[in-house]
Amino acid sequence: METWQTRAVDWFDRHSGRLFVLPASLLILAFSIFPLIISAWLALSRFKLGSEGYELIFVGWNNFRKLLFGSEQYHLLGTFMPTSWLGWLIVAAAIVLIGWGIRSFVTSGHVTVMGTIGRLIAFGLFAALAWLFAATIGDKGQIGSLSTTIFYVFLGVAIQFVIGAGLAFLCSLRIRGRSFFRVVFFVPLMVTPVGIAYTFRMMADMTVGPISPLWHWLGLGGFSWATNAWSARLVVVLGDSWQWIPFMFLVMLAAFESQPKDELEAAELDGASGFQIFVDITWPSVAPVAATIVLIRMIEAFKIVDLPNVLTNGGPGIASESLTLHAFMQWRALDLGASAAISYVLLFTSTIICVSFFNFVVNPARRARQ
Repeated sequence: METWQTRAVDWFDRHSGRLFVLPASLLILAFSIFPLIISAWLALSRFKLGSEGYELIFVGWNNFRKLLFGSEQYHLLGTFMPTSWLGWLIVAAAIVLIGWGIRSFVTSGHVTVMGTIGRLIAFGLFAALAWLFAATIGDKGQIGSLSTTIFYVFLGVAIQFVIGAGLAFLCSLRIRGRSFFRVVFFVPLMVTPVGIAYTFRMMADMTVGPISPLWHWLGLGGFSWATNAWSARLVVVLGDSWQWIPFMFLVMLAAFESQPKDELEAAELDGASGFQIFVDITWPSVAPVAATIVLIRMIEAFKIVDLPNVLTNGGPGIASESLTLHAFMQWRALDLGASAAISYVLLFTSTIICVSFFNFVVNPARRARQ
């Protein structure tokens, strides 16, 4: 006869795995959810210091309203000016890409309600960002911290992937000294972001820096990159790229070297050229890995704060401030409500962009490989 003790032992045996993992899962969940709840309350409140401590005054959407439509609009979104020819070119390119995306989705035969809603949100954000760049990128305009962050993410990750994947492909070939280059390309990943920022700050010094003689020889000694908005942003992108190219290199090197050798040898025996082998065999096999590491780097790049803080302190003015640095500046000024609101703008934007990238790039690459 089966007793309740026997049933309890059987139940514990069946669910032992979940029970052992449950305490750690609850702990991690608590540390994840608690900051979200507190930051959401801060985003809807105003932090006020008083003689007896501090006070949180509920203000609703006022912090978001100030960022999007009020006195802090220039800081988050930028200064709006009449659209230039470059702005109209950005709008035209966005319309073409959105039209192509809609057509691909409609003709795919997998139209669902959730898929339609997700794509409408993604296309809507993409159109809004394109319009934002078009309205602020002119001669008299100025992009805000949101557009600056998008610039860091897309240009920086693109540079890192192209160079990292290219170096990985070269080191996967049978070339002399490839073991030495593998070690050298890995070194920047071991340096702290603050150390990299100070290194690039020294190298970019056009008066006493190590490359200042070359700069003066080229007749560019009078140029100060720190006083120009776009050159300051580009220096931040270069520093970030130098730090994270090794990550792309390592992962892509592992992907290139894990290819089935029999497929490559069969293609060589059939007389295929190196370019044909790369396009038809190598790239399809590493595409899922490539899409995944680009997604990982995009998530990390949205949080960039060390380099713009040390290199330019967000300057000139606020030209090189990322969203994370913008939130940090507001936090340092004890405007915790605005800081939390900026963080939620970053969370909303990065989530939609990264989820869209996963659905539009990572998943198709995996399905193509299967």
